[in-house]
Order: sequence, then structure tokens, then C-alpha cells
Amino acid sequence: MLFGKRERIIRRIAIVEDEPLVAFDNEHLLGEAGYEVVATVDNLADAVRVIQEEEIDLILSDIKLRGDGDGMDVARAATAKGVPVLFVTGNCPVDAQPLGIGCLAKPYTEKTMKMALEAIDDKLQGRKVRRLPAGLSIYEKA
Repeated sequence: MLFGKRERIIRRIAIVEDEPLVAFDNEHLLGEAGYEVVATVDNLADAVRVIQEEEIDLILSDIKLRGDGDGMDVARAATAKGVPVLFVTGNCPVDAQPLGIGCLAKPYTEKTMKMALEAIDDKLQGRKVRRLPAGLSIYEKA
């Protein structure tokens, strides 16, 4: 659309984050940016339940979670349902690359998160990603 808002395919996002303040900030940021946060959970079991029960366009997942399992386990469950995962973590492990669409390194700003979501949306729509914000890696396999 010329001089208008681009149509985005990422609308419904699930947050998998074990740090309550980060989770709260992400909920607020995403809501203000026009996304619908379908769930915010802090462990693998709840994440798997949400993946099974909700329509989700993208999962933002930390690698380290409460209890058993981690963000890579979340990504495995999401991949089985065809839901892309953007890892949001302080340290993006190399072995996470086949499981996610990319990784956004913590800490990040509100502007960086918004730009990262736009880049991931472009990638998912097959568009050329114009520029990556600092801290975002998009995995080639994605």
C-alpha cells in the first residue's frame, strides 16, 4: 500500500518469559503497538498448552524458563504446529537456529522490539528485510 500501513501477518503473539517485569513490559509494548497478546506464560507446560489451544502468529520465547524444559522445547512444540518462534534472550545458542526464525538479544529497547517484529513479519511474508535492528539475528533457514 502506497504511503499507508503495511498489512502484517503477525497479529497474535504469545510471550514465554520467566522474568515478570520483562513479560509485563512486553505485554504493554505489544498491546500499544497493536498486537494481541494471546497469553503470557513462564514455563514449558503452560507454553505447550497455549500452543495447542490458541491461534498464534508468533511466539516470543526466552531460552531459560521456570521448571522443566526451556525455550528450545517451546520452539519444538511450536514448530510441530507451524508457529514461528523468535527467541528473546541474553545469549542466543547456536543450536537454537534450526528451531526459530531468529533471535533478539536482551536487553533491547521498545523501538528495537518493534523494528524486530517488522523485520520478522517481512521475512514471514517473503519480503526482503530492509534492515535489521541492533541485536536481531534472522536465521537463514527460516
